[in-house]
Amino acid sequence: MAPSLAGREVLLGVSGGVAAYKAASLARGLKKLGADVQVILTGGATRFVQPAQFEALTGRRCYTDTFSDVERIVHVEVARRADVAIFAPATTNLIAKFAAGIADDLVTSTFTCLTVPTVIAPAMHTEMWLHPATQAAVRLLAERGATIVGPGEGELAGGDVGPGRLEDEDVLLEAVLRAAGRADHPLSGRRVVVTAGGTRERLDPVRFLSNRSTGKMGYAIAEAAAAVGATVDLVAAPTALADPPGVTTTHVESALDMHAAVMALAPAADVIVKAAAVSDFRPVAVSDQKLKKDAWTGSGAEGDGVTLELARNPDILADLGRRDDIDAVLVGFAAETTDVESYGRGKLESKGADLIVVNDVSQSDAGFGVDTNRVVILGRDGFRRAVDLASKRAVADVILDLAAERLRG
Repeated sequence: MAPSLAGREVLLGVSGGVAAYKAASLARGLKKLGADVQVILTGGATRFVQPAQFEALTGRRCYTDTFSDVERIVHVEVARRADVAIFAPATTNLIAKFAAGIADDLVTSTFTCLTVPTVIAPAMHTEMWLHPATQAAVRLLAERGATIVGPGEGELAGGDVGPGRLEDEDVLLEAVLRAAGRADHPLSGRRVVVTAGGTRERLDPVRFLSNRSTGKMGYAIAEAAAAVGATVDLVAAPTALADPPGVTTTHVESALDMHAAVMALAPAADVIVKAAAVSDFRPVAVSDQKLKKDAWTGSGAEGDGVTLELARNPDILADLGRRDDIDAVLVGFAAETTDVESYGRGKLESKGADLIVVNDVSQSDAGFGVDTNRVVILGRDGFRRAVDLASKRAVADVILDLAAERLRG
C-alpha cells in the first residue's frame, strides 16, 4: 500500500527565505498524499510567495496575519485542527523565535499552540546555519521533541555552496509521513547506537593513518533514527559535519577509542548500526614528537623506503556479535570495490551481524564524500534487498525499517 496522509490535517508554515518558492510544490505534494493542508505565511514569506498560490493548490484559505478574523483566534484554531505540522523553509529568525518562545506574528503564535508532531526544515546561508546561536536553538527544539530535517548541502542563493539548502521535497514528505505516525513506529522510544566517520590512527602529533569516510551515511542514520522518536547515541570519528540535532554525540579519534565507547553503550541498545569506517590496523609505536625523516626505519636517504610496524585493531562488530549481554539488532557495513556481495555475505556470516549493508565505494555517486548511495542489504536468513541510487537519508530510512522488523522481544 502506498504511503498516505488521507484523513490527516497538515499545517504548513512558510517563512521568508528564498526557498519559500519550494513550499508551493511541497503543499501540492502533501495534497497528493491525501492530506488536508492548511498554509500559514510570515510577513517575510509574502515577499517571495503569495497566498493565492497556496489557496489554488490546497483549496483552503491561506492565512498571513494574526489579526485577520480576530474573532476566530486563527492561530489557536489552526493549531488545534492540525495532526502534524511542518515549517519549511524555517529561517534563522524563525528558528530563534521558536526556541525562545517568541510569538509576535501568526506563524510563531501558532507554533506556541501546537501539541502535535512537528517537523522543522531549516534553510539559510551556511554562515547562519553554523552560527552557535542557530545551532543552540536547533538543539533545544530537537530536545523538546521537534524533528529537524536538513538542511541539505548544495548551491545556495548568490551562488554559494555549502550546508543550508532546503532539504529535497521527497525527504520532507517522508518526514511528515513519519511524524504523522511517529507514535506507532517500531523504533519510537527505543535506543539506537550509530557509529560514523573514519577513525584516525596517530603516528605522531601531525600524522595519522585514516581513510576517505566523511561520516555522511552514519550521520544520516542517526538523524533518521531521531526523526522517528528513537533515543540515539552517535559515536563519531573525526568529521567536518555538525552534530545532528536531537542526538547524543560522542566524539572519538581512534579505533580503540570507538571500541570503548561502543562497548559502553551497547548493553542498553536495541539497535546498533556500525556505519563507521574503522581502521583495521594502528601503528605499534606512536611518537610524542613530530618524527623527522631520519627517525624512520631505514637510512633516510633520498628515495629510500621506510618500514612501519602495525598492530591489528579490535573488530568492533565481531566483538559485539560475540557478547552475551547484548541483545541488539546488529547492522554492519561492508565498503568494497570488487565482488561486493560475496565479500559482504562473508562478513555477515563471520561477524554475527543480523544485517550487512554492502556498497561499492568505487562508484563516484555512491562512495565516500557524496550525498547519495546505492547499496545491497543482506540478512542472515538469506534476505537480500537492493536499494537503487537514493539520498543517504532515504537509504538510512530503509536500513532502520529493516532493523526494526528484526527487533527481538
